[in-house]
Amino acid sequence: MATKTLAQMKPNDEGIIVALRGTGNIKHRLIDMGLVPGTKVRVMKFAPLGDPVEIKVKNFDLALRVSEAATIDVEAD
Repeated sequence: MATKTLAQMKPNDEGIIVALRGTGNIKHRLIDMGLVPGTKVRVMKFAPLGDPVEIKVKNFDLALRVSEAATIDVEAD
């Protein structure tokens, strides 16, 4: 399986989070929202101008900036 960032995935792609590369408050905020290694995520859609990206994680929808999504490494299915 290929590892890529959440920002590189396309709509309807799914994968498992393998690492968070962010630092400081951003990393803690992502962890608080449930984005931890081993969690399954699915890219729902990108906004018309490409930012933000909407994902589904733990049965809820979440919008992230593309810069935040780029710090999340995912093993794609």
